[in-house]
Amino acid sequence: MTTIITKDGSLAEVDGAEALHALRHTASHIMAQAIKHLYGGADGKAVKLAIGPAIDTGFYYDIDTDKKITDEDLADIEREMKSIVKQNIKLERSTLNRADALKKFADEGETYKVELIEALPEDAEISLFTQGDFTDLCAGPHVESTGKVKAFKLMSIAGAYWRGDEHNKMLQRIYGTAFASKDELKDYLHMLEEAARRDHRKLGKELDLFSLHDEGPGFPFFHPNGMVIRNELIDYWREIHRRYGYHEIKTPIILNRKLWETSGHWDHYKENMYFTKIDEEDYAVKPMNCPGGMLVYNTHVHSYRDLPLRLGELGLVHRHEKSGVLHGLFRVRNFTQDDAHIFMTPAQVEPEIQRTIDLFDEVYKTFGLTYKAELSTRPENSMGDDATWELATDALRKALEHRGLDFVINEGDGAFYGPKIDFHLKDSIGRTWQCGTIQLDMLLPEKFDLNYIGEDGEKHRPIMVHRVVYGSIERFIGILIENYAGAFPTWLAPVQIKLLPVTDAHADFAHELNRKFFDLNLRAEVDDRNEKIGKKIRDSQVTKTPYTIVIGDKERESGILPVRKYGTKDAVDMKVDDFIVYVMEKISSRDQNF
Repeated sequence: MTTIITKDGSLAEVDGAEALHALRHTASHIMAQAIKHLYGGADGKAVKLAIGPAIDTGFYYDIDTDKKITDEDLADIEREMKSIVKQNIKLERSTLNRADALKKFADEGETYKVELIEALPEDAEISLFTQGDFTDLCAGPHVESTGKVKAFKLMSIAGAYWRGDEHNKMLQRIYGTAFASKDELKDYLHMLEEAARRDHRKLGKELDLFSLHDEGPGFPFFHPNGMVIRNELIDYWREIHRRYGYHEIKTPIILNRKLWETSGHWDHYKENMYFTKIDEEDYAVKPMNCPGGMLVYNTHVHSYRDLPLRLGELGLVHRHEKSGVLHGLFRVRNFTQDDAHIFMTPAQVEPEIQRTIDLFDEVYKTFGLTYKAELSTRPENSMGDDATWELATDALRKALEHRGLDFVINEGDGAFYGPKIDFHLKDSIGRTWQCGTIQLDMLLPEKFDLNYIGEDGEKHRPIMVHRVVYGSIERFIGILIENYAGAFPTWLAPVQIKLLPVTDAHADFAHELNRKFFDLNLRAEVDDRNEKIGKKIRDSQVTKTPYTIVIGDKERESGILPVRKYGTKDAVDMKVDDFIVYVMEKISSRDQNF
């Protein structure tokens, strides 16, 4: 708002996200100023500054100093930041030509700033922002004064190579976050505490769901409990896809190089693929299921009467991820994509996309998840011509608009073969996860020479949609673990009922009940360990079992079961048959509540 307007332009209203970005950007400058005050020495040269941007979760600054910043030092830096904020120092923008800017930062010993300026054109106008005794190289924007930044917290310290290059010097990166109000900061910090408590890696180990091993980094191992959840998700996937008119297929994991050259993956996705040789020819482990789906389509001559043709596949794919980004089930090197490819006529595009969104909507509601949509447009490394991309992108946009879905545009983040709609799910503590996607593809049908016979008896090119609902079964399981904090609804719970005999004398009746439940496909276990009943109850709660039933003399004689739901202290008495009806209704309806 304080910048002098020197050329024609337009003034846009600043929304919450942009205002928060400016606030966090200013917080990074305040932190850098505080670090200079504390550790820079008399001339400030003991600390060299690299870059300090605002990011989605807050801000950070990369610094170069002999002082090893520790977690204990963060409190000192915060105190100095609060002092700077209290002074309410005005931020003032100024400019220098390139030569003067180089001299200024060279004189101050800011070698990283010098390197950044040297990468700019000779005639570049260099903008600076000054607050009191601190000036930084920066394009902005910022808030008016340091006093506006009242709700912030420094979070952590990490190492970071200058410019992300491992051949460069390792710098110290200090992360922080900032919000417009203290209440928002408090809510965010509470959310982080909840997220730590719900960490799927920790809960996955405690609940014996899956494990990760050095023998296969990024390749998860599913245990029996985890397989129960996985298989329930797959059963549900098959059930709803049958109802929506899909046919399931299965394609090979390893296919010849020629296929991947035809699809474009060899040229556009090679760095993410694994390779092998068979009979002296190059093969690739599939990173995506779509090329195999093209071959299945081409095994028959199709009429317009066959379309739309919906082919679903639970396909195991492998993608090379750098070891540094691997993260539990969220970022792995092999995963099962719940893929489907829909082949259609041009007239069927919008109704078929609407039908696909109907399916997505039903699935996400089953898990109590809400979502927002994002339309991703043409990336730099794309295939095809401008007209085809414009037509495909417009089709997706119209489908969203006609449905009345709120959506945002994500420029340049489409797949290399087509634009897409991404579905970002919101979990129980307010975090968002990108899962489902709908990708409209007018290019691969051309490359694989797909055809159908139209009403006119001539060959026509089908349009194809790629879509996933879960995205990755592995990642979706990780999201559900954190969404439910490990306390899965009855239909998903690995063990649905724990039977706890008080003594050995009550074990026979507990096992008799267990056999009855087993015959009804209920997942029950008898805890007949030689332990006190209080410990057995606590252990059942730790494993988050939906229903815990203590079996003693009274229960054995009357057949009335004291049913204790997870998360409650008091048991409710129920007849055996009534309890069975109750639980089976919870399972068949996929009720989110116990």
